[in-house]
Amino acid sequence: MEAAQAHTSPYSLSGKVAIVTGAARGIGRAIIEAFVEADIAHVVCADVLADQLAEIEQGEQISTSVLDVTDEADWESTVDATLKTHGQIDILVNNAGVIAFGRIESTELADFRRMMDVNVQGVFLGMRAVTPHMKANRRGVIVNASSSSGFLGSNFIAAYSASKSAVRGLTRCGAMELGLHGIRVNSIHPASVDTGMTNPLGVDFETMNEQMGWMPAQRFSRPSEIARGFVFLASDAASYCNGAELQIDGGLTAGFYFPGLPGSPENP
Repeated sequence: MEAAQAHTSPYSLSGKVAIVTGAARGIGRAIIEAFVEADIAHVVCADVLADQLAEIEQGEQISTSVLDVTDEADWESTVDATLKTHGQIDILVNNAGVIAFGRIESTELADFRRMMDVNVQGVFLGMRAVTPHMKANRRGVIVNASSSSGFLGSNFIAAYSASKSAVRGLTRCGAMELGLHGIRVNSIHPASVDTGMTNPLGVDFETMNEQMGWMPAQRFSRPSEIARGFVFLASDAASYCNGAELQIDGGLTAGFYFPGLPGSPENP
């Protein structure tokens, strides 16, 4: 009885096949684990990091695919192989992303282009690659990873912020065009996630949290907390969500504190 109830839950991914990019580490790896917990039929873990991808144990629910999201041929190969093996693609998660830090005046053009190639072009190519199949079936879900930086400007991350703002635009346009064909396109906007990309030195989680008093959550997030949002938007529980922007940011984009006034960290 319990198993039957789990399979009928709107939050279940039972019977569905997904492709997740940037799956070798960080948020992507957490998404894979969350999808398996949600009883997904199969998830293709796609990443350009072949060595780290090889560490993922493959099985009935999981396989891997070396994919450079900026390469059209790689996308065609991954999509074709998934369809040949599983006969369907119900979910695409465009999670792959890179970050570069620097002032606008000192950011190299190559770094800016790299942000756009991976973070924007990669999302565009992924959406384009799965659209014909999803349109033919008149169903499908695309979830794009943006960022709180797609809402808020900040110093030292102009290229990254610009790329994540572009993902918001692609998501909204995708929702408009593809919603007519039964396809939902939504985006997720994390903030302050403890991953190798944002914490390359591997600083202790509690130590990092000491620097987070300026935001409501007062701490970093863990990848698993972000991954649950992807499960929700990929599932039938979000059947009426299209063009939505899910902010999983600990309240970062809610506003800012007036230091010392009631309701602030100094005067809770």
